[in-house]
Amino acid sequence: MMVVFTFLAALMLTGVFSQDVDETITFTQCTDGYEWDPVLQRCKDINECEIVNDACKGGMKCVNHFGGYLCLPKSAQIIMNNGQEATATDTAGGRNGNPIIRRTPPDLIQCASGFEASDHNVCQDIDECAIGTHSCRSDQICVNLRGSFTCQCPAGYQKRGDQCVDMDECMLPPFCHHRCVNTPGSYYCQCNSGFQLATDNHTCTDINECETSNPCAQICYNIVGSFLCQCNQGFELSPDRINCDDVDECRTSSFICQYQCVNEPGRFSCLCPDGYQLVRGRNCQDINECEVGNECREDEMCWNYYGGYRCYPKNPCQEPYGLTSENRCVCQVTNPLCRDLPYSIVHKYMSIRSERAVPSDIFQIQATTIYPNTINTFRIKSGNENGDFFLRQTSPVSAMLVLVKQLTGPREHIIDLELLTVNNMNYRSSSVLRLTLIVGPYSF
Repeated sequence: MMVVFTFLAALMLTGVFSQDVDETITFTQCTDGYEWDPVLQRCKDINECEIVNDACKGGMKCVNHFGGYLCLPKSAQIIMNNGQEATATDTAGGRNGNPIIRRTPPDLIQCASGFEASDHNVCQDIDECAIGTHSCRSDQICVNLRGSFTCQCPAGYQKRGDQCVDMDECMLPPFCHHRCVNTPGSYYCQCNSGFQLATDNHTCTDINECETSNPCAQICYNIVGSFLCQCNQGFELSPDRINCDDVDECRTSSFICQYQCVNEPGRFSCLCPDGYQLVRGRNCQDINECEVGNECREDEMCWNYYGGYRCYPKNPCQEPYGLTSENRCVCQVTNPLCRDLPYSIVHKYMSIRSERAVPSDIFQIQATTIYPNTINTFRIKSGNENGDFFLRQTSPVSAMLVLVKQLTGPREHIIDLELLTVNNMNYRSSSVLRLTLIVGPYSF
């Protein structure tokens, strides 16, 4: 059995009804199956197969037609032709056993400018940008609009007349933290020295040069946008403000060491001459060789002086003198050889530093035995040929040896200081103090 479906070839209701040639009445309401198209100003078919969910049941497929739709078996074959009839047959009536649908196409609709009729005889927009019918310049971008198109400029450009000119972003409100550099169609940011661009490519952040490159030779301090170099103790910044030069402390001051200064990288050290030891890092102190070790014989005594030591006989007495006590020599009156000699000679030893300030009291002599009704007189008997000393009597029984000229060592002076004792009974006696004075080699 053949089932025949007949499609309406004419428009059901277009929304435009002509009363005569010069007058047109427009309706904004359409019959069922159509909707009003404000662009075309007419009613257009509604595709129920697209807007109605599950329009056909039982495995049937939906076929849209003007003003409605059909539900046909999925095996039905639809044939479109330009004939005047449209028929459909089921499996039994088809030539190949499939249903055949034939329809008579309606008259083509007239579309407004920028639109064209689709295969379904519906006005659709023409994409002038896609088919190349636009009039945009090669440096412009075509943007399709409904029924038309527009020409736009690429990013970073602005339209001036019908041309696109570069937009100077650097003249707009500040995008860059420090400096802006304009480029054709764009821009980029730069940072001042000591800064780097953050990940946003706009903000500038400080570079910690002490961590990234550590340009300083010794100590580096980071500051905003830069860095500062400093040197360890004993060094000073070179003119390039990065490297460190050794400070020659020995050259800066002649009083930094008591004897000799030795410059070393970043520091200095002091030296002392033989016979001295370094104390407190800078001063020199005499070594008492008589306490720490010497080469004196058993019959000699060791006498320490500034910078060295001497060995003197334990018995300094010479004939006709005899030793009576430590360093005291006596010439007995019973000995004829002692008649014109001092009764006693006392040996004393002392040391002074070289270039000692003058005048300076250095040694005091005093009578050990005082007799009544006597007069004591003190004098330098020998050892003062250059006038280096002066003996000043300080009391009837004492006198002070005064250094009046600076002495430079090392040098040894033997000075005899005589005490004359007289009374009104014509008693006369003399004693000598033999002072061995050693001048050290240095002023310390």
